[in-house]
Amino acid sequence: MDRKRILLVTGMSGAGTSTVLKTLEDLGWEVVDNLPLILLDSLLDAPPPAGMEGRNRPLAISLGVRTRDFDPHRVVERVERLKDSPRLAIESLFLNCGGTELKRRYAETRHRHPLALDRAADDGIAYERALLGPLRDMADRLLDTTNMTSNDLGQWIRANYAVEGLSEPVLTVTSFGFSKGLPRNADLVFDMRFLRNPHWSADLRPGTGLDKPVIDYIRHDPAYETTMEQLEALLTTLVPRYIASGKSYITIAIGCTGGRHRSVHVAERIAGRLRQNGFSPTVMHRDLGAVPKDSLEAGPAKQ
Repeated sequence: MDRKRILLVTGMSGAGTSTVLKTLEDLGWEVVDNLPLILLDSLLDAPPPAGMEGRNRPLAISLGVRTRDFDPHRVVERVERLKDSPRLAIESLFLNCGGTELKRRYAETRHRHPLALDRAADDGIAYERALLGPLRDMADRLLDTTNMTSNDLGQWIRANYAVEGLSEPVLTVTSFGFSKGLPRNADLVFDMRFLRNPHWSADLRPGTGLDKPVIDYIRHDPAYETTMEQLEALLTTLVPRYIASGKSYITIAIGCTGGRHRSVHVAERIAGRLRQNGFSPTVMHRDLGAVPKDSLEAGPAKQ
């Protein structure tokens, strides 16, 4: 039986817990923030969320001074007992940060320290640091975020807690017709209207970019092969960089005038090349079923 992976996230208020939890959630972890200790057993015994049955998603739980009934000694005792469970694999991450930097962050965000609501932030920081000593000593990993930006912290979490099979972004290649508007949320848009247009061939017009005669017609454009090689080289460079930056969704949109011929073929070719490079894109053809209209294909594309 696979052991359930549990990550306990603790640390100084303002050290980056929110960034850690958000990044873990983007990586496919189930995340619970500020869980009261009394509810821990109920959480561990609860069935997975709807739609996640059969998937052993790792679970991240944050505990800190904002947590109701928080007692660091009780937390340590409870975690030590849970580590003996054969069905759980528990580890803990403690986020530390220098007092001067924490004070600057509180001043910058204008938030009050949870342990110094009516006093200077310095008082709350000092008290919290002493209070969390048992959790710091228990932690499997200590991370000092004093000199880290939110982006730095997110990158560190992705590098250390990505889970195979859960952390890959959703990569989509979609074709579309400019005459019907740009797709929503497209990260990269490429215009194929410079290629010879099958619409102006009476024999090819009823077909689509999935049909061989249409594909052959497009491929005979003098600019086709050079453009495809350059586009494929660009995307195989950019997609890994998008993934490394932590994007959860990457959408590549390929457009032509009507969205039935040129963009459909190019989207299929691009998706094939991405698969050859180890990615798993989903292909969508937004306007494949649209009715061809001469009025939408105006201009010098009658080739």
